Amino acid sequence: MDGFRVMPMADAVKEADFIVTATGMKDIVREEHFRSIKDGCVLANAGHFDNEVSKADLERLGKKRRVRDFVDEYAMKGGKKVYLLAEGRLVNLAAGQGHPAEIMDMSFSIQALCAEYLARQAGGLGKRVVPVPEEIDDRVARLKLETMGVAIDALTEDQRTYRETWSEGT
Repeated sequence: MDGFRVMPMADAVKEADFIVTATGMKDIVREEHFRSIKDGCVLANAGHFDNEVSKADLERLGKKRRVRDFVDEYAMKGGKKVYLLAEGRLVNLAAGQGHPAEIMDMSFSIQALCAEYLARQAGGLGKRVVPVPEEIDDRVARLKLETMGVAIDALTEDQRTYRETWSEGT
């Protein structure tokens, strides 16, 4: 929708100069992709654990060499080279400045308020995954906007009803 082409990884690796995984799933880029990947492609992971890009497959298919801090080159058979950033770990944490404070303050606020909520409500929640209560999420978001000097509209009662019922429109 933003003008970016979407395609299966098997097709993308043939064209991409830079691939950043952000899925939270293992083996997003793996052996079958490395066999047809574009020469010089740079790989990074911004998703979750260090298994989104299969390092085992890379090491089996290519010879690894550290070419600079946080950059490993894999020389593949046939002369093609692929570059893996930050050993496939979360690139912003392993090779960058980590999460910006502007995000972490909200994350920690939500975590702290949720811990308080769980402590107060523990008896009635049961053994299940409990979503972040909307009022906590909204409270943190509103406080963040306030500290930034940003004002937004509040939904009218009619808009809140519409959001919950979807009884109007086409």
